[in-house]
Amino acid sequence: MDFKTLDNKEEKRFEAHIEGKTAFMEYEGGINKIIITHTEVPKELEGKGVGSTMVKQVLKKIEEKGLKVEPKCSFVAGYIERHSEFKNLLA
Repeated sequence: MDFKTLDNKEEKRFEAHIEGKTAFMEYEGGINKIIITHTEVPKELEGKGVGSTMVKQVLKKIEEKGLKVEPKCSFVAGYIERHSEFKNLLA
């Protein structure tokens, strides 16, 4: 599934608009880090890799900005645990 994850700064969440639905990751800003608090994928999009693709895209954006990530969301924490190339981003 091909889509882009956008940063909705006003709502403090990363969003992906797919098939008329919105998947999102809520966050809080910290000093030199982003705290990801919650990830939600609509039921209609579950099992299609949307959550994992969103996490990967967001982590790459965080890395490009030279920031760290603090995953308070278990889905994001699990993703980083399974993908060691992102462990260097942990705050």
